[in-house]
Amino acid sequence: MREPSSSVLSGSVASSAILDRFRQGDLDAFEALFREHQRAVYGWILRIVRDPAAADDLTVESFLRMHRACARFDPGRSFGPWARRVATRLALDWLRSRPPECELDEAGAALPTAPVADPGVASEIRLKTAQAMARLPPRLRIAAVLSLVEDQPHKEIAAALGISVTAAKLRVFRAIRLLRKDLERQGITP
Repeated sequence: MREPSSSVLSGSVASSAILDRFRQGDLDAFEALFREHQRAVYGWILRIVRDPAAADDLTVESFLRMHRACARFDPGRSFGPWARRVATRLALDWLRSRPPECELDEAGAALPTAPVADPGVASEIRLKTAQAMARLPPRLRIAAVLSLVEDQPHKEIAAALGISVTAAKLRVFRAIRLLRKDLERQGITP
């Protein structure tokens, strides 16, 4: 499955009529929203859990939850942020059920770093940074990925996580502080 840009989840091209029908439980409206947002929700969950099979399962579960909660949806708002919030909560629950430290493959270590003359050193720094990121508590890891990797503003992070902007800033700050400590213990000066 191709990973979509995060902007797809930010806004919806769904008409207000479709959103009203979805809120009333119309299956055709739900199917239209599913088709429009399924790839974006999958991509979002995949970035959080980093496991394609789990992301597939969690995407299906997210849409089942959205369908069950259709009466609570506010059709005056955009569907994308609501879908992201539902998917985030489900992905966080999945991460909490996993062991705190998971193994990373080379693909998981592809985090941006400053250019280094020696490619071997750069590769080691990326790997250690990815391992440090994986050791963060799930709530902080998601905030860090949104801020540091996806370069999302605090307002977007808050909307995605269903928290206040102040809480989003605090989570990003804590994540960065823990990442720095972890990297310094590994002999890397951030």
